[in-house]
Amino acid sequence: MNMNIDFNKMNGLVPAIIQDNITRKVLMLGFMNKEAYEKTIETGKVTFFSRTKNRLWTKGEESGNFLHVVSVKEDCDQDTLLILVTPVGPVCHLGTDTCWGETNEKEPVLFLKDLQDFIVKRYEEMPEKSYTTSLFQSGVNRMAQKVGEEAVEMVIEATNGTDERMIYEGSDLLYHLIVLLTSKGYRIEDLARELMERHSASWTKH
Repeated sequence: MNMNIDFNKMNGLVPAIIQDNITRKVLMLGFMNKEAYEKTIETGKVTFFSRTKNRLWTKGEESGNFLHVVSVKEDCDQDTLLILVTPVGPVCHLGTDTCWGETNEKEPVLFLKDLQDFIVKRYEEMPEKSYTTSLFQSGVNRMAQKVGEEAVEMVIEATNGTDERMIYEGSDLLYHLIVLLTSKGYRIEDLARELMERHSASWTKH
């Protein structure tokens, strides 16, 4: 990992922002000197330079709550690190998930991207005995029909059914919509981008 980190600006230290690779929550901020950085890269576990202990300190060396490195990036001034990690257990010494007292959970809405990625992979690989594969093979007309059917079922549950079934049918609707979008070369993010543009003050209806 070739980076030209400037350890001289802060007397041999650089701040290291620690971010969860999955949830994208910022977990903590620590400092590294050159030796701590090199040990982090070598071991794959985040190691800081402790200013209070005046020594290298591998996060989790006492608690077992290690921070396993996924990637390391330097900023534009080469004096700050952004480290994506997979944390083991709470990060803060007070027992909370983050040093800001937040719960480190992935927001459910972010799963839509994971689902989109999964469906794209199905589209690329077309594994046998996969329901998603069968939808792609059925053609765009059938996929569009399924979106319509699921929308009708959701409407029925919303007006004459139960909230639980409405959520169930709404989930089916989203799934089939993503399949249809994928077959047309688009993603769920394209819909999100359109909605975001509509929310801007400068947007005008087409």
